[in-house]
Amino acid sequence: MDFTLSPEQHMFADTARAVFADTCTPDHWRRQMETGASGDEARWQAIAETGLTTLMLPEAAGGMGLSEIDFALIAEAAGYVALPEPLVESAGVAAPLLAAIVPTCPVLADPAARVALQHPANPLVADADIATALILYRGGAAYLAPPDAVRLTRRQSIDPFRRLFAVDCDIADAEPLGTPDWELAFDRGALFAAAQGLGLAQRVVDMAVAYAKERQQFGKPIGSYQAVKHHLASAQVAIEFARPVVMAAAVEIGHRDLQARARVSHAKIVALEAADQAARASIQVHGAMGYSWEVDVHLFLKRALGLNNAWGTPGFHRARIARRLFTRATGPDQTFARELIHG
Repeated sequence: MDFTLSPEQHMFADTARAVFADTCTPDHWRRQMETGASGDEARWQAIAETGLTTLMLPEAAGGMGLSEIDFALIAEAAGYVALPEPLVESAGVAAPLLAAIVPTCPVLADPAARVALQHPANPLVADADIATALILYRGGAAYLAPPDAVRLTRRQSIDPFRRLFAVDCDIADAEPLGTPDWELAFDRGALFAAAQGLGLAQRVVDMAVAYAKERQQFGKPIGSYQAVKHHLASAQVAIEFARPVVMAAAVEIGHRDLQARARVSHAKIVALEAADQAARASIQVHGAMGYSWEVDVHLFLKRALGLNNAWGTPGFHRARIARRLFTRATGPDQTFARELIHG
């Protein structure tokens, strides 16, 4: 399987990183926390103007018609800055689900629209308070509701930037959409959570490396000590082992079969385990101050913890992997091969 990225894919990823680097810094996070704002409108407009919100939409819906592998790169860049805005779940999961059943929906015509999704796997809806429209789940069917048709109850989240809500709505006030592919939406959510995990993990390692170069102890940088090196090297190895798993899942997800689902589950487990390991290593490298609000590592650990249980718990994903291992052939030539070929 060739994971070499095309020049266009590099371009989109570089564009996303540039936008996020300019608009999503620790100073931005702190101002948002101080004001209690649910988002930064200037940042969201900048994201929409670059076209990142339309990457996964088909051309018939005014989008670019790109694939999960393309958006996984954007999700990784969003994870690197712990992006507070719902770009990943809106543009990567909810809007493509809506476009698949109603490509001419007026909501999709606005690149700045935010679509929130109530999925049976997630009882609470992320960023429902700033959604342009909400897709609601009722007995297997989907309904599209405007913001004024729903009643929201805020629920506590470990991640200060991941705003979760219980959503109540009289379904008569919503537009029926039919029955979408909920399982594909789930797999996209899990895959892009994994991709965010890669970004989160890499950011905290980079933060720890920068700190270890500057912090002096006994007359030399703490980064010169083996204990620090080993902590960060182990975290980086976990990231490098997780990245091809995530890319493979992004390539395979379109098959929508047992093999593809197991790959997505594998990706979510290993990427968010890498994020957890990297964040905890980074906190240790920062020492006692790593546990304080003044150091931003905790924000990345909290995002990783939140994503770990969104779009399926680790236990759920281990069970999906087990179904693949226990019901299909395994071995050097079969475990990672297409099951339709090697049955």
